[in-house]
Amino acid sequence: MTDIAIVDYGMGNLRSVHKALEHVAPTVSTTVTSDPDIVRKASRVVVPGQGAMRNCIDELETRGLREAVIEAAKHKPFLGICLGLQMLFEESEEGNVKGLNILPGKVVRFPASAMTNADGQKLKVPHMGWNQVYQAIKHPLWEGIAADARFYFVHSYYVATPDTALIAAQSHYPFPFTCAVAKDNIFAVQFHPEKSQLAGLTLLSNFAKWTPHF
Repeated sequence: MTDIAIVDYGMGNLRSVHKALEHVAPTVSTTVTSDPDIVRKASRVVVPGQGAMRNCIDELETRGLREAVIEAAKHKPFLGICLGLQMLFEESEEGNVKGLNILPGKVVRFPASAMTNADGQKLKVPHMGWNQVYQAIKHPLWEGIAADARFYFVHSYYVATPDTALIAAQSHYPFPFTCAVAKDNIFAVQFHPEKSQLAGLTLLSNFAKWTPHF
């Protein structure tokens, strides 16, 4: 049986995620799959992704993966990466599309009017590159990672949630924004751990052995 299923819905850097998980957990069975049955039977599920939210939701539907992903997010250790974070929420400004409605909140674009740094210089969108992640809670997936470690980001949208208890970490660009959320068996991040060197590999290693209590 597959221990970790990486959901393939045609979007995202699946090979990098797969190789990173194989590196940190070589004795664990890790499979990239678009088969809903394999996703349902896996012990843990990772949903990576990059690109447009509407395409993401459409591809989940087309491949019959939508319900399998929702079930995984409710019942087993679940790691969302980038779009895998954003899809968990109610809706997105990107294409005005409905998300999976698992967590409360909305995905919003970095507002052009706010995108200047302290020196008045214009900041680029998408937010791309290394940035510090400030942990907001203690969590097994943060084990061994500095409370202000740097991770790699590529995104134009971020999650705004009314439920502050969900916020596992924030970053700044140029204002604080939520970059990781956690609830029960769900942990999801806006940054790319598979591209984030030691800190990212540590997070993936922690996920591979995480047994949430909920």
